[in-house]
Amino acid sequence: MNTSDLELSTQALIAEALRRGVAVEVLDAADNFIVLTRDGRTEYVKQATRTSADTYVSALLMENKAVTKHVLAAAGLRVPGGARYDDEGEAAADFARHAGRRIVVKPNATNFGDGVALLGDDAGEAEYRAAVAAAFALDRTVLVENFVEGREYRFLVIGGVTRAVLHRVPANVTGDGVSDIEALVAEKNRDPKRGEGYRKPLEKIRLAEVETAFLAGQRLTPASVPGAGETVYLRKNSNISTGGDSIDYTDTMPAVYKRLAERATAAAGANICGLDMIIPDVADAREDAAYSILELNFNPALHIHDYPAVGENRRVERYVLDAIGFGDG
Repeated sequence: MNTSDLELSTQALIAEALRRGVAVEVLDAADNFIVLTRDGRTEYVKQATRTSADTYVSALLMENKAVTKHVLAAAGLRVPGGARYDDEGEAAADFARHAGRRIVVKPNATNFGDGVALLGDDAGEAEYRAAVAAAFALDRTVLVENFVEGREYRFLVIGGVTRAVLHRVPANVTGDGVSDIEALVAEKNRDPKRGEGYRKPLEKIRLAEVETAFLAGQRLTPASVPGAGETVYLRKNSNISTGGDSIDYTDTMPAVYKRLAERATAAAGANICGLDMIIPDVADAREDAAYSILELNFNPALHIHDYPAVGENRRVERYVLDAIGFGDG
């Protein structure tokens, strides 16, 4: 079976299914839609993690960031403070409420960091209004949240258990004292682990409008030459989909944070979930340690945990097959 045109997460699921004696048929390669059969059991799977293990309403809940925050807060879990707006004019006029502190402006129901803006405590009203307009261009509801200090981690929870944890680092290059940023990006993109369309473990770094604007904010351009050993970040968001790097933390993440991720997933009634959590000090393993849950994702990628930039393959597709009744018997 030729699966090279499928996204990497689906490829991993198919390989594990075949190893378990599960028959696989690709129904729609462009949509990564497959059907699995074994011993009279049939399961349809889309994009590796859209399965019958999760109800339709749990997926809708996780897709809606405002509803997710409400559910998590009601369960006694910490989420960023802020405000929800259903009217662009009302949000734009509310600058004074958010001025003077770091904030995040984001659409309520987008993924991959689309439309998300991080504003510093010195941001002016024009910058704020531009961020609000950009977010409303993608969604009818926008959230303005307090920025939470700390590192962001992705927890993959399947079957009520944290199966893998990653720290995601925004797209970046490290200088050699000679090459400009454009050349450094090209060199990093030559890594065979980088590709496009989720067919490789990591996505290629882009140097488009978002990246050049972020560089400009640092008084840099693609032609700037970073010093030897100097790291230059090209985006604010840390998504793997926009060229970020992934570092596995599954074995070193304290159990307290894994339990929090499991509680949050249970509160949403989810079986397969990618949870994003900010942790100020990951070495703090106390029960009352600081954290904030940013969002839940109902169609989490598997390949980022199988092929991290740093760390071992967690083979998380195993747990998806277990969850839909194809155990390794």
